[in-house]
Formats: sequence, structure tokens, C-alpha cells
Amino acid sequence: MKRNSAKRIERSVPRKVVRMRGAGKTIVLGVTGSIAAYKSAELASLLVKQGHQVFPVMTHDATEFITPLTLQTLSKNPAMTSFFDEKENWRPGHIELADRANLLLIAPATANILAELAHGLANHPLAAIALATRAPILIAPAMNGKMWSHPATIENVETLKARGVEFIGPEEGMLACGYEGIGRLWKVNDIAFRAEFLLARQDNLIA
Repeated sequence: MKRNSAKRIERSVPRKVVRMRGAGKTIVLGVTGSIAAYKSAELASLLVKQGHQVFPVMTHDATEFITPLTLQTLSKNPAMTSFFDEKENWRPGHIELADRANLLLIAPATANILAELAHGLANHPLAAIALATRAPILIAPAMNGKMWSHPATIENVETLKARGVEFIGPEEGMLACGYEGIGRLWKVNDIAFRAEFLLARQDNLIA
């Protein structure tokens, strides 16, 4: 009787997703040309504090909003911006990053990068990594609300979701373009939490 009661109590305890100390993972942090790109600095910092190796990969337009040096300093790893960066042998090549990644996180993600990923284009390192990696992909979009609600963007998002890509956001609020509506980058803390959840799910670390 006591044994059965103990089993019932054990089964009633809620299960929690946890990350073991020292179990840091490799996260490729993709940054695209959105005004929200500056928030990627905070995101990189949070992920590093969580014990992960963060490798920034930036599109050319992203470098107009935040410098590679900023992300390199915060991540303590080189920020890749071009295929030509791979001439320096101390920088991981885009295929090596694709193979090493435990998670590809693109935040912020523009309508352009969504279209590139949906159609399998690979004309810059971030798109090439997305095409080559077999790691989970998490995308946090940020764009004008009309762009987000355009049928082309909706179709691209549905295509990516059908391939297993995860999305977080966007949220509603005042946009940089002056409009108010959906399109803002999701909260950085929540993006980091979702990334942690996907890594834990990948490892099946459920206690």
C-alpha cells in the first residue's frame, strides 16, 4: 500500500527541463539587416553567460546596424561576415560551423533571409550554414508589419515551418518605420529561453 502511494506521489511531481552545468553547446547566432540588429549584442551576451559557445554570422546589411567587433567581443569568437573571412585559417569555415552547431539561431531575421532560406539560396555564409546544418533552427523575425503579413512572407514561413524550423515572434508594438502593429523582435530574454529549451529538448535532458 505504501509502495503504491509512493509511486502515485512520484508520478505527480511535475517534470522540468533542465540544463546540466558544464553542458555548454555551440550556437551559431545569425544577424541580418534589421534595425533590431543591435539587440543581438544583448542576446549574444546572455547566451555566453549561459555557458554556450556563440559564433556570430552576419549578413552584409547587418554590419550597417552593428559592428562585427561588438559581437566578436561579446561572444569571444570571430564574427563571420563573408566567405572571404575564411582566408584567415583561425576562423571556422561556414561548413565547419554548420557541422559544429547544436543550434542555429537567427535574430533578428528579415523578410529577405526568410525568402532565401525558403528557396534554398546560399549566396552568403548565413544562408549557406542554414542550408548545410542539420541542427535545429530557431528564427526570430523583425520587419515592417505589412511585409510580415504579405502572402509571400506567409508562404515562406509556412514552408520553413513544414521543414521543422521553429519561430518565436514577432510581437506587436511601435515599429521603427513609424507604424504600430506586428513586426517587433520578440523579447531577448524569451528568445534566449526558447533557445535553451530547444537545446535541452535536443539532448532529452528531462528530469
